[in-house]
Amino acid sequence: MNVSTIMLIAGVVLILTGCFELIRTRNMLKIIIALELAIKAVSMFITLGGWLNGNMPVAESFVVSVIVIEVVVATVLAGIAISIFHKHGTMDIRNLRNLKG
Repeated sequence: MNVSTIMLIAGVVLILTGCFELIRTRNMLKIIIALELAIKAVSMFITLGGWLNGNMPVAESFVVSVIVIEVVVATVLAGIAISIFHKHGTMDIRNLRNLKG
């Protein structure tokens, strides 16, 4: 097995783990972590594609863009999770229906 095959297998496992956790859990913090895990796997795939094509500078710029978007998404989701926790005392996503205005 070469490095690209190992990275491909690891990326698929990370994406499947993140997606499984997104489906399985109702805790907002675990959802944020699962989403971050899946996005890290996407970043790894972009890096792998750039390495295989010999075009690492373009891949690195895409990865930086993905990381910036990931931080923004995580920050917004963390703010929503904090507001849910302050209002209801739990981070259960079923309480999102009760948030109004």
